[in-house]
Amino acid sequence: MFALSAAAQFSSKPEAVAPYAATLMPVVEAMLKLADVGPNDFVIDLGSGDGRLVIAAVGTFKARGGLGVDIETSLVKYSNDSAAQAGVADRVQFREEDLFKTDVSEATVVTIYLFPRAMPRLEKKLLAELKPGARVVVHDYPFPGWRPERVVEVKSPDKITSTGLPYSQLFLYKVPQPK
Repeated sequence: MFALSAAAQFSSKPEAVAPYAATLMPVVEAMLKLADVGPNDFVIDLGSGDGRLVIAAVGTFKARGGLGVDIETSLVKYSNDSAAQAGVADRVQFREEDLFKTDVSEATVVTIYLFPRAMPRLEKKLLAELKPGARVVVHDYPFPGWRPERVVEVKSPDKITSTGLPYSQLFLYKVPQPK
């Protein structure tokens, strides 16, 4: 199902905040387990790439629904086709749009794998739009001012060439109650 190249591919669009780089399925599963995704959850993946995370959230972890957003037309089409092939297209949608303009208020879980330069702006957006108790799982690049509830390392030997480390770090955040 996920035949796109795992090598990082940079977008030519000016709003791009990270290249497309496929997340390995053990990392996808670890992210969804860390967020404790289940039947009451609506999962939004910001920068959804080939869609594997949202499809796994609904197909394997039984989330009630999901949304993936990406700025690359070909990835959005591929993701929607993959959702149909996986039998989850009735509960999953992929849209071509700027993740900073995406309404995330319905999400109970948000997943992110973006470069550090996107994180300060995204942190503010999520804290402003998500309901208290919503979970956010960030892959490798933590938010600058938001303290994680948990940090988990997942073996990823393929990352040695890109990060110098043989693992992925996953950061779990929970939206706090307003003060």
